[in-house]
Amino acid sequence: MYIIAGLGNPGPKYAHTRHNAGFEAVARLAEHYRIPLDSGKFQAQCGTGMIEGQKVLLLRPLTYMNLSGQSLRAACDFYRVDPEEGLIVLYDDISLAPGQLRIRRKGSAGGHNGMKSIIQHLGTQVFLRVKIGVGAKPEGWDLADYVLSRFPESERPGMEDAFERAARAAAMLLTEDPERVMNEFNTARTEAHLQERENS
Repeated sequence: MYIIAGLGNPGPKYAHTRHNAGFEAVARLAEHYRIPLDSGKFQAQCGTGMIEGQKVLLLRPLTYMNLSGQSLRAACDFYRVDPEEGLIVLYDDISLAPGQLRIRRKGSAGGHNGMKSIIQHLGTQVFLRVKIGVGAKPEGWDLADYVLSRFPESERPGMEDAFERAARAAAMLLTEDPERVMNEFNTARTEAHLQERENS
């Protein structure tokens, strides 16, 4: 059993905000693999199914971002999943350009409150994560206001592509060497790449 968790905040007020990038990516996985997110266990919206031959729990914590670790800890305990072996977390990262992905095996929270909570509750920094770039905070903006803002129309197509790629990366991590997945996805999203997609 693997757990793939996407971080965000629940409710219409926060839908499609930068901080909900993880929610969006997990929604793509649920759609592609036909896994209904219709369970209310673990203080989360979640569902179990099969992805690339592996049994998976897709999970979107409903605790609000700062308490995400409570939900993940409950799910890991219930399914006896070792986070260092069977957990993948998808979430927003302001240090990456909008649409850029970065996959890591371990690391600190990097100032992300959801990740701080997860590391605190799981007692380890060693678990796979897929970071989804949402862009740096503009000068003069409050950080909370920025991450809770929505993407402008000009960025939305690129972000939709990023959510799809993040979902694909998470699925690949279930069966492939993480180093290979990193090599494929840990590159800057270029205009040439987007142009290639538009022309295909």
